[in-house]
Amino acid sequence: MLLSELAEKELIQIKDGVRCGLLAETECLLNAKTGQIYGFELVQKGYRLPFQAKENKVQSFIPWTEISLIGEDRILFKKTQPLSSGYIK
Repeated sequence: MLLSELAEKELIQIKDGVRCGLLAETECLLNAKTGQIYGFELVQKGYRLPFQAKENKVQSFIPWTEISLIGEDRILFKKTQPLSSGYIK
């Protein structure tokens, strides 16, 4: 399957049923030499009220090993990790 075919699939966490958006809205983290996919970086938008300072974006990471099922229109994964977890070796 091509990465472009995965782009329009919706990301759903199995445990809570939380929808994390489309794969096209993430950043694919991969090894350029080998083509190995490490996972996908999620950027969660912070909410703010008018006249309040903008909140920092909380980033998390879906490791490729946590993906359980790639279906016709959804990708199911187990859990995310903090982006600073050191996934790149």
